[in-house]
Amino acid sequence: MSKHAPPPCQLYLISPLDVGGDFPDRLARAIDAGEGLVAAFQFRVKGPDQHERARLAEPLQAVCSERDVAFIVNDSIALAKRLGADGVHLGQDDGTVAEAREELGKEAQIGVTCHDSRHLAMAAGEAGADYVAFGAFFPTTTKEVSHRADLETLEWWQAIFEIPCVAIGGITPENCAPLVAAGADFLAVSNAVWSGDEAEAVRAFAKAMAEVQPKV
Repeated sequence: MSKHAPPPCQLYLISPLDVGGDFPDRLARAIDAGEGLVAAFQFRVKGPDQHERARLAEPLQAVCSERDVAFIVNDSIALAKRLGADGVHLGQDDGTVAEAREELGKEAQIGVTCHDSRHLAMAAGEAGADYVAFGAFFPTTTKEVSHRADLETLEWWQAIFEIPCVAIGGITPENCAPLVAAGADFLAVSNAVWSGDEAEAVRAFAKAMAEVQPKV
């Protein structure tokens, strides 16, 4: 994921927990509806063993590969390595950037959840992360939230650091504009896309995001 790829802010799709059935087709529809707006897809499936998760991931990885969308595995460096994924997204308890880099190689995209903490974000950047994620910005039903980030954190990060930042947490087409204006490089979205017509949702995001120009 690059800061230099248009449009200025792109979507980072997060999978629902259930990616069986027709979900590969839904993912393809969502990506295609964005016409380049979707930069990455995060495979976030809990529960099944690694063999089952790998089986579920493979058709989704193929959809992303065909469309030049980064396929990122949530939490598991081992699964990302097994799949030959484009990268891994690490929570604060999922291993270090150094461990991920050693296992996945220098080309892997490694992201780190930093909650609302500027300190964690700076530490991730110094450790060699490719992007940092701040959130949650709004109430979300996707996961339990104990941290609430603010727009000032995005503005501060964007003004000082080159590493891209991702905004996450309860983001919808209706509330995303301030995040884009504050300088988020990517909006991580899940329920707002998968809870209804995914293509329609992505088009709604595209329209809302295009109406806002970032301050930087």
